[in-house]
Amino acid sequence: MPDLEITHQSVRDYIAAKKRGDEKTSGRIKDEVIARFETRITDGTELVELGRAIERFHLGEDL
Repeated sequence: MPDLEITHQSVRDYIAAKKRGDEKTSGRIKDEVIARFETRITDGTELVELGRAIERFHLGEDL
């Protein structure tokens, strides 16, 4: 899979938490990003980026 271009700090933080195996933090970040999208605080690019990261990175897997 090609490298992801990460432009949002929240997604970088999500990936770092997943690599550490920190399910609590990664879950919190995911919930915050979804809430921002649902309340129209973001244009959706953050959520798309997070979705790609969710598909690629697994808990405790340092890729």
